[in-house]
Amino acid sequence: MSGGLQLEAQDLAAAYGRAQVLFGVSLALAPGEVLALVGRNGAGKSTTLKAIMGLVPATGTVRLGGQDIARLPAFERARLGLGYVPEDRRIFTDLTVLENLETGRRPPRSGRAPFTEARLFAMFPNLAEMRHRRGGAMSGGEQQMLALARTLMGNPAVLLLDEPSEGLAPRIVAEMAKAVAALKAEGLSILVSEQNVAFTRAIADRALLIERGAVRAAGSVGEIEARLAADALGTDAQ
Repeated sequence: MSGGLQLEAQDLAAAYGRAQVLFGVSLALAPGEVLALVGRNGAGKSTTLKAIMGLVPATGTVRLGGQDIARLPAFERARLGLGYVPEDRRIFTDLTVLENLETGRRPPRSGRAPFTEARLFAMFPNLAEMRHRRGGAMSGGEQQMLALARTLMGNPAVLLLDEPSEGLAPRIVAEMAKAVAALKAEGLSILVSEQNVAFTRAIADRALLIERGAVRAAGSVGEIEARLAADALGTDAQ
């Protein structure tokens, strides 16, 4: 593995039953970098994140901070510093905001300031105002912020975000972008699956275009955006 990489995946292949979904996906993430997986619904973006997290059976190599974690179950990957925010949030609806945060608590990591309730409430003021509210009584955007905050309570070294802006109001999307920028500034590495090009442009350093379970292009967000636009024009012309 190249020196300094926080996360590296090579030749990931995954299937749901007999239907293969990923075909040799490879990526690398440096400390403090935000890498976006861009593509249409069903392209394999979410499955890539799940394969890295150990939530779907997959072949290939996954290294976290230089350590091979490909054969470890998801909970062991989380203990080693891989944080995952799923697309469907999966907060505990019967628990309060504070109780949800407590479920994600993990010991701090060497060399990093630990995430605490106070730090997270400063990052997400809306959560501070509803700290005693049950998760089921929150809006979708508030639940998304809570899902991210709960994962941060685990003090991850790498954060996997699956479609964080999907279905959210523009104001909440802007707050999410601000939070991601703050996390990046602290040196947290972030891999995000995202369809919202404007949101991706605001947060990502680089992007990979995923199509039919494989990486079709890599570059800046602007380059990938241009590729998508050209592909759309080509489709329309046919």
